[in-house]
Amino acid sequence: MKKLLIILFLATGGFLSCKKDIPPAIVAPTVDEKARDYLYDAMNQDYLWYNLMPVVVKTNYKDPYELLDAMMYKTLDRWSFVQTYNQYQAQSQGSFVGHGISMGLDLTKTAVRIAQIYKRSPLYKKGVRRGWIIKKLNGTPLAQVFIYKDSATYNRLIGKSQAGITNTFLFQTPSGKDSTITSTKASFTLNTVILCDTLHLKSGITGHLVFDQFIPPSNRELDSAFTFFKQNSITDLIVDLRYNGGGDMSVLTNMASYIAGAARFNTTFLKSTFNDKNTISDKSFKFNTVSSPLILKKVVVITTRGTASASEDLINGLKPVLDVRCIGDTTNGKPVGMIGIQYKTDYMFFPITFSLVNSTNQGGFYAGFVPDKYVPDDITHDWKDRNESCLSEAIYYMEHGNVSTKGLYIGQKQPSVIFSEKPQNNNAYIINK
Repeated sequence: MKKLLIILFLATGGFLSCKKDIPPAIVAPTVDEKARDYLYDAMNQDYLWYNLMPVVVKTNYKDPYELLDAMMYKTLDRWSFVQTYNQYQAQSQGSFVGHGISMGLDLTKTAVRIAQIYKRSPLYKKGVRRGWIIKKLNGTPLAQVFIYKDSATYNRLIGKSQAGITNTFLFQTPSGKDSTITSTKASFTLNTVILCDTLHLKSGITGHLVFDQFIPPSNRELDSAFTFFKQNSITDLIVDLRYNGGGDMSVLTNMASYIAGAARFNTTFLKSTFNDKNTISDKSFKFNTVSSPLILKKVVVITTRGTASASEDLINGLKPVLDVRCIGDTTNGKPVGMIGIQYKTDYMFFPITFSLVNSTNQGGFYAGFVPDKYVPDDITHDWKDRNESCLSEAIYYMEHGNVSTKGLYIGQKQPSVIFSEKPQNNNAYIINK
């Protein structure tokens, strides 16, 4: 059984003759059936909650997707998933096909806006930015589609994730003018550092990093970002993880090491615990030696319900060593991770296989991290705009050492980014044994 850890029926038939016995025909199992059986064995050996799984007969399910859904311990598990191997390869390397956008309904509940856009995407090259209103897609008004969460209509309008598909958007620009843009889906490598800049505040120079997901290519981008921060002598840091669903453990550890600073090198960052069949895999993850460690006074993390897995463990792992505050909404609540289990070149299985705690044994945050202040995800402004609600509140905290008293939101007030071209299941937590 080949396993990749990253921070997946036998049918027989025949007949009988009244004249003579004919051996039943042996029907070779399909690829999906073989993969299903492989997953069944993996779940019984590696799944964190293997002793709490429903009892199933594996041959009742036609493929690994159906089997996994039947075997999951759904009291706690919201995350285990199956991908094709090709999907996994593309996602882990940042390969993307589409217009490169995520869209959400803003707080007015009347306008659909660009919530995120990648720099190498077709629409970015045509000047589209976060905050732009999308009035129509291929002639169809979008507001009602989002209000009613009509994914079928959206999927029909946007089309398949395939290069060459063309769509026509009617935008309203920040100046209030309508702009019709025709865009053709293309294949490109996404950028995971969405923004890296500095803010010159009353409290000093603060770094501002908007980070999308933890995948291996991110290491190069993060190295450039933290080199820039080091060169600019930042003393505080705002990390925007509002749409970051997680990813690779090695990337997470590197990022945490830049933030924690040289004094924490080789000390414990996080600890993983596997089920009682796999205690040999339990491990402590240390802060790495990185080239541009920072010396920080305060860290503010901007969060939403989409902040999950590795993003949450960045918060949890840094809390014992730094003053870390959260602004935005309660996070997803995923204190567990998964091994990536490869089945030939057909599938990757991602069952939950371990839990994580920080150096002071704090973990188990299934309810998510509650922010120091609830602030709505303001998709009416671009990332750099200091009038953007979350960024504005983070700046206030840096300058005053506490949250403001204006707009004291209670509970979840953020709009959901309902429809996104971003790959699904990106909250896989991939580590290496």
